[in-house]
Amino acid sequence: MRINKYLANHGVCSRREADRLIEAGSIRINDRIAVLGDDVGEDDIVFANNAPVNPETDEIYLAYHKPRGVEVTHSDDVAQNLPRALGLHEHVFAVGRLDKDSSGLLLVTNDGDIVNKILKPIGGHEKEYLVHVRRPLTKDFLEKIAAGVPIDGRPTRAATVERQNKNAFKIVITEGRNRQIRKMVETLGNEVTSLKRTRVMNIKLGHLKQGQARPLSNKEKSTLFKLLGDDTQLFK
Repeated sequence: MRINKYLANHGVCSRREADRLIEAGSIRINDRIAVLGDDVGEDDIVFANNAPVNPETDEIYLAYHKPRGVEVTHSDDVAQNLPRALGLHEHVFAVGRLDKDSSGLLLVTNDGDIVNKILKPIGGHEKEYLVHVRRPLTKDFLEKIAAGVPIDGRPTRAATVERQNKNAFKIVITEGRNRQIRKMVETLGNEVTSLKRTRVMNIKLGHLKQGQARPLSNKEKSTLFKLLGDDTQLFK
């Protein structure tokens, strides 16, 4: 297994960050400094910043209902950061950020490889949100936000939009640009009052209460891996 994939699979960091650590000389395989493209064998011991990477680390796949106020960061300077909110000591990744003022579904895992696959822009993986806005919705607004809205110098991809009531709609997007939905709404002259993510690919928020987390079921994981084209995960 390639060294960057090995580090991602064991929750050390993402593949991209692994490449940076390797280039900085912070990764060793046994008694030598690793280089980009190295393979890790079954009997090899890998060190990241002089600490051994435990190959027996249990895999974590959680659905978490993030409340408003929790920040998706590991920074110790943030009182309500993600590890504290979840009570986890392991290094974990969130699949797609939700800003401090948003709530809803976060996929949380120590499998950095799967994070990269879900978030790749070319993947086109669906994420669904329930959006409440300040001013009543119009037909023109819904048509424009579905067709794509120019933000940060380029248009968003077409989205699936369904009106819920005069001030709320559901939207399914296939990209994850920074504060994308808030910017789309603002560009069209309205304002988001609440934003909740309700689905990531096949994983649904369902009736999970705010602040609670649950492990993904075997069926959810199996379907998720198949959607990502990663059948090797099915046999772990």
